[in-house]
Amino acid sequence: MLRLDDRDLLILKVLAREGRIPKAELAKRINLSTSPAWERLKRLEASGIIESYQARIALKAIAPHLVVFVTLELDRHTPDSFQTFESRVAAEPEITGCWALGGGFDYLMQIVTRDIDSYQRFMEGLLADGKVARYYTYVVTKPVKEGAPPPLDQLMKAADPGGEA
Repeated sequence: MLRLDDRDLLILKVLAREGRIPKAELAKRINLSTSPAWERLKRLEASGIIESYQARIALKAIAPHLVVFVTLELDRHTPDSFQTFESRVAAEPEITGCWALGGGFDYLMQIVTRDIDSYQRFMEGLLADGKVARYYTYVVTKPVKEGAPPPLDQLMKAADPGGEA
């Protein structure tokens, strides 16, 4: 694991909020000249700590849409069943997030679709093979908090036995 110092954490915090910040401005924000800041950024990318850069799209400005969370349990709990389902999920663009869970349900999925009718058609297709034991639908009525950067300071304190970032 790559050891991160305070400047590395600052780079990550700034980029988590402003991925398209010019390199000179990033260097200024972390109190380094451009070249050392650029070297740190390249090191963070090469190590895989920075996985990608993405744009947050205001869907409401483009088209009507519906966000739905679904908890889902498969009918069989075998490695093959999980792999088959996860491959199916990876192929479905409407599923914008999916997490395997421990506990009562196997998966939590985030689905973005045009409306409730298109959601229902999507689910009918997903359920057609009969490999889902049960699922529950939660329609998002309004976002309260989304896309927030991870709490790097708190995570680093938890990882450091001395409690310092």
